[in-house]
Amino acid sequence: MSQNRQRPQDGPSRRAVSGKIDDVLAGIRVPDLPYPAGKLAPEAVSDWGPLLLSCWSEQRDERVTHVIRSVHLEWSARQVNAAYVADRIMDVFLKTSGLHPGLARRIARLRFYFAWRMNLEGKKAFSETLLTWLDSLQEWRGWSDSGGRSGKILLDQLDSLVIAVSASFESDSAESLEAFCQQWQEDAAKRNAQAGKLRQRLLETEQGAAKQRKADQISRALIGRALQGRRVPASIVRFILDYWQGLVKQSVWDSGLEGETFRHASKLLEWLVWVGDPSLSDKDRNRLYHVGEQIGDRILDVWNRVYNKPLPANALSGIEAVMVSRLRGEVPDLVDALPAAGSFQWDPGWLGFETPPREEFEAFEGQWFVEGEGSGEQRRYFYAFLAESAEILWTNGAGVKLGLQSWSDFQQARGKQQIRPLPTLTPFGKVLAETVELLARVCDKQRRQREQAAEAARLRAEDLRREQEAAQERRRELEAAREAELELQRQVVEKQRRADEKAEQERIRKEKTLLAEKQVDGIKLGGWIVAQPDDVSEEPARLKLAVRINASRKLVFVDRLGLNRREFIEHELVEGIVEGRIRVLGTSAEFDDTLSRVVGRIRVGRN
Repeated sequence: MSQNRQRPQDGPSRRAVSGKIDDVLAGIRVPDLPYPAGKLAPEAVSDWGPLLLSCWSEQRDERVTHVIRSVHLEWSARQVNAAYVADRIMDVFLKTSGLHPGLARRIARLRFYFAWRMNLEGKKAFSETLLTWLDSLQEWRGWSDSGGRSGKILLDQLDSLVIAVSASFESDSAESLEAFCQQWQEDAAKRNAQAGKLRQRLLETEQGAAKQRKADQISRALIGRALQGRRVPASIVRFILDYWQGLVKQSVWDSGLEGETFRHASKLLEWLVWVGDPSLSDKDRNRLYHVGEQIGDRILDVWNRVYNKPLPANALSGIEAVMVSRLRGEVPDLVDALPAAGSFQWDPGWLGFETPPREEFEAFEGQWFVEGEGSGEQRRYFYAFLAESAEILWTNGAGVKLGLQSWSDFQQARGKQQIRPLPTLTPFGKVLAETVELLARVCDKQRRQREQAAEAARLRAEDLRREQEAAQERRRELEAAREAELELQRQVVEKQRRADEKAEQERIRKEKTLLAEKQVDGIKLGGWIVAQPDDVSEEPARLKLAVRINASRKLVFVDRLGLNRREFIEHELVEGIVEGRIRVLGTSAEFDDTLSRVVGRIRVGRN
């Protein structure tokens, strides 16, 4: 099984599984897969163990993602990712493993087991024992579903795999599969040792058989060429086929085509045909006598060189009778040489036999080739080139002979693409490493995209917040400006109102002052006024005008008794009247009426 075995690439697979597969299970997101809308509670997640066990027991060639999409149950994001990763690994394995499609398809069904275990324990689903076993499947790269004994051995082992994986599902543990892998490795070691011995014995046997075939085919070709188209006595044909063919064959076996014995045997074969065919020997009677004298002794000499036993006594009797007849000038009974030989088969190509240069075929030795397509393809191993016969010894993966093929037929089949080299084998560990590495890069890219999207959303939110703040600030500024404008307008209105009030008050004061001045001017001597005291608790003082001094515009008032003299400057008296501290009694009724009319006009003017 180890013919042309490639070295398992364990390192990369272990590194990929150890560091990245858990990140992929946790972080990757694939479109169109049945992810939950949100994070599910543990009790809400469906148990997919029975479903996956059913698919494995039925040996279904179906993707895990298709299975979980076909049922309406709640799956966690980790379950969905485990299903996708298992599918992705096994899909790549199907395309690149280099194993027979039937075998690769059986192994790819482990996707159900891997999805189940990855969901439970992540990277630990790919244990050292399991990966070593999967990598060792390259030993079966030459397996074909031919129905032979060695092919059935593998099918029986794969049936045992179904039982082991089912037991792991039922026991919720990987122990059954681990034990199966260990037993597989032990059986493989014994099988490889046995196959090595078988191949060595086969090579030794086939090398001897090739040398035998070469000697037989060359002797047949030599005799066929000599007898083709000739009419000779039947006794000569019988001697050539009964005795001389074996001698030529033995001479080729002993010393090859360059040996002296083979050259003598070939020459004597030509003499026998020349003597027996009158169309050849009648042209040179002298040579016929010369050959007739020597041919018997020459035949016995060559025979004794090749064999350690004498030629049977009556073996040359037929030839001697023909020679006597020919020397007498008689023509013996003639027959067609080859039809007389019956079913004698010969290939003229062996007469020009040459072993191809080693550099032409050594590149193909130890290589696997394939015929056919798909599940019907047959694989064969170029085990050895048999230089003696220029033939290829084909074997299967167990070292059992599949057949022989001439070098020329092999070249023609390659030229017509009827047989082609098997593509380079890709161990499972390499498939796992490259697939997980690719998914890890996708996961990392998605993570960066999510971070960039979150950062972009944060920046958009920040921009929106700033825009809202700026809008609010603008609104506040506009409101403040509007309030300032309104306040300014209010201030202008208030200022105008105050100015109007002040002007009105000033006008009223002027009118009051004019009226008061008239009253003051109208006070006659003896005219009375009432002056309000500074202390509100005192009674108003009633005074009458006693003296008016026009030069100083001073008015002197006294009470009824002529006492309590008080003096007022005229403008002081006017101010007192305007302010209401002094009231003129002599003409008070007229003053009140006049004041009422003034106030009335002011009110009408405002309205």
